[in-house]
Amino acid sequence: MIGIKGPRGSGKTTLLLQHIKYDLGPLQEKSLYITADHTWFYNHSLLDTAMEWFKLGGQLLLIDEVHKYPNWSRELKNIYDGIPQLRVIFSASSALDIYRGQADLSRRVVSHALAGLSLREYLLFSGTASFSVLSFEDLQKHHRDISLDITSSLRPLALFTKYLRLGYLPIFTEGENEYLPKLEQVIDAVVDTDLAYTASYNAGTAVKVKRLLAVIAESAPFKPNISALAAKMDISRDRILEYIYQLRDAKLLNVLSAEGKGVSRLQKPDKLFLENTNLSFAIHPDPNPGNVRKTFLLNQLLNAGLEVSEPQAGDFLVNGIHIEVGGKNKSAKQVSTTNNYLIATDGIETGFGTKVPLWLFGFLY
Repeated sequence: MIGIKGPRGSGKTTLLLQHIKYDLGPLQEKSLYITADHTWFYNHSLLDTAMEWFKLGGQLLLIDEVHKYPNWSRELKNIYDGIPQLRVIFSASSALDIYRGQADLSRRVVSHALAGLSLREYLLFSGTASFSVLSFEDLQKHHRDISLDITSSLRPLALFTKYLRLGYLPIFTEGENEYLPKLEQVIDAVVDTDLAYTASYNAGTAVKVKRLLAVIAESAPFKPNISALAAKMDISRDRILEYIYQLRDAKLLNVLSAEGKGVSRLQKPDKLFLENTNLSFAIHPDPNPGNVRKTFLLNQLLNAGLEVSEPQAGDFLVNGIHIEVGGKNKSAKQVSTTNNYLIATDGIETGFGTKVPLWLFGFLY
């Protein structure tokens, strides 16, 4: 049993359908795709559907948006245990904790996260160019040679600027002029629909959560004063924290904690960022360039599977490396007292020494 989690618009449904169409060969005729919010499930259960399909010779069941089915975890467990010969692949909202359902799925499900596009994937997806994934170590040690190689075949800065505004989700292929309005619809759908299923939001809760997101977005990166937010929104401190971490799980926010600090849902985060830069442009018509740079870098580092914390010096700490983010005139003043540091520099095609082009961090996954 395989679970695929990802934000709305990241391509989960397309991935399932392409898997059936292109990857399965003779198994294609023994594969069934269903979506968990179909009217079929008004009077049929997932388990009964899986059993009937297996009796008809089915070998693979693909379930889209499983979080929209009541008691999804219990029925998935029953399918896994009761029909061991049937392979199951399901997709779910990023906000869904697959392992915290009513039934224990931790030993039954291999879970994968489908993030939005990296800059590298955006270039590939748009048909511009194809490049290999970089490791953080290669970027740190060989960034000049790598960037010289890339810039020998394209000019990255204009493409990078475009990506920051409308390149994170593959729905940009449906029309660039419609991308940001569609992204606004995605935000509404995540709060009004996905969190309604996964966190039992009602209409009143959804309005409060959207207000909170708007407050954070106005000045992200946002150093939250939880007590002040609670007073301003007339919500308890614990409820504010609950909403923040639910928005993180739903891939609308990224949460940054200080170096050496554990991560707990009851613990105040040190900084809040929008999850990706496209959200910055969808929520605010003219976001601050410095905020956009930091939002981009944190997003790419986290999606690459790296552990990131807030250091005492610099903006981010990754693998013992302090990273300071800025424009092309950014100095190393804030991190010069540390042993290892990089300056992630916007507005340059190639770097030198500890100065790394910011856009190159978009090749980490």
